[in-house]
Amino acid sequence: MLPFFADLVSRTDEARRDFETNPVVLDAVANGMPVERYRHLLLELYHVVWHFNPVCAAAASRMPDSHAQIRYFLYEHMHEESGHEEWVRNDLEAIGVGRAVTEAYQPSPHTLALSGYNYWSADRRHPCSVLGMMYTLEVIASVYGGTFSAAIKESLLLEGERGISFISSHATMDVEHMAELRKVLNTIADDDPARDAVVESTLVNFHHFTRMFEAI
Repeated sequence: MLPFFADLVSRTDEARRDFETNPVVLDAVANGMPVERYRHLLLELYHVVWHFNPVCAAAASRMPDSHAQIRYFLYEHMHEESGHEEWVRNDLEAIGVGRAVTEAYQPSPHTLALSGYNYWSADRRHPCSVLGMMYTLEVIASVYGGTFSAAIKESLLLEGERGISFISSHATMDVEHMAELRKVLNTIADDDPARDAVVESTLVNFHHFTRMFEAI
């Protein structure tokens, strides 16, 4: 039997490829984007990041003792991610979006569906589904974050890390997180319902994230 991490990569490869070959994504990674579109992207990401820890907390609270190590992993990850929505706020301020505008912004249906599914799956599907959300976000950040932030910096003539600190920092951080996540995913190799929930979550998260990116 394949280690679950390798199985997950194989079973969700098409969804990942749908994201990375999307014309909007390809253009953004290669050429950046106009400032107004980048503002909209960060506003959508603000809501994704804001809900990340609450989703993890919901999953941790429902995690059975048979997966206690995953619960502890979530605790540690929540601590590391605490306050990262402030990084997005700071980047938005750097490109001309005030805090009041950020707080009043209504996320797109795709972002609402993304967050809504993640809460539902943690509560009603299987708490391990949260690992699919984490896998999706960390693949996107670690593989594309560095190239995308460099393209944004060049296209918008930004100085230093102003306006790109969240995306550029997670490009580096999530490489380390992926190694940790691989170990955790391989601990559920013998739990078919948990494995299936993680796969489903990954497919759904890639789908909604791709649609969100297309819509900005």
